[in-house]
Amino acid sequence: MKVGLYFGSFNPVHIGHIAIAGYLSQFTDLDQIWFVVSPHNPLKKKETLLNNYDRLKMVELALGDSHKLRPCDVEFRMPVPSYTIDTMVYLEENNRSTTFCLIMGEDNLTTVHKWKNADILFSKYSIYVYPRNRTGTEFSEQASEILSNADIKMVAAPIMDISGSFIRQGIKEGKDMSCFLPSPVWKYIEENNLYC
Repeated sequence: MKVGLYFGSFNPVHIGHIAIAGYLSQFTDLDQIWFVVSPHNPLKKKETLLNNYDRLKMVELALGDSHKLRPCDVEFRMPVPSYTIDTMVYLEENNRSTTFCLIMGEDNLTTVHKWKNADILFSKYSIYVYPRNRTGTEFSEQASEILSNADIKMVAAPIMDISGSFIRQGIKEGKDMSCFLPSPVWKYIEENNLYC
């Protein structure tokens, strides 16, 4: 089985995440997409990060009983901060019959030189990259060097210009953000007064 790991804070999971994963599940050779809910990205601020289990619950609600799109909480049991390479190696060691690949937005390629063991990560695992903007991406010399040995598969997934910060800000301002979220996720946010 070939599994694409879609890492994110999913704070909250929204229709952009679902559309990209849905596209990858139907138009690539990936058998499943696992939404790896990250406790804390070492390269991002933690200020507005909702607790792990609320974010995981929202991913579970968003994905329902899909067999192609699955929630994954593996990083909750790993040392913090979590690093992509450590998670990939851990999953590989504990799922010997599964081939793991990394899914990432094109914008993340510009910071790969800051990732732990990036040279190993990008030479060992296939990377499925979806577009994040229409203007293309420029890479530093360091990033270009790391990516020169990478097995990168550019995927023509739809460009979804929606962010968790946009949704959180809208909720904080009392706006109805339901059109940007799967219905069960919006209901969960409302019932639990999240992001207010």
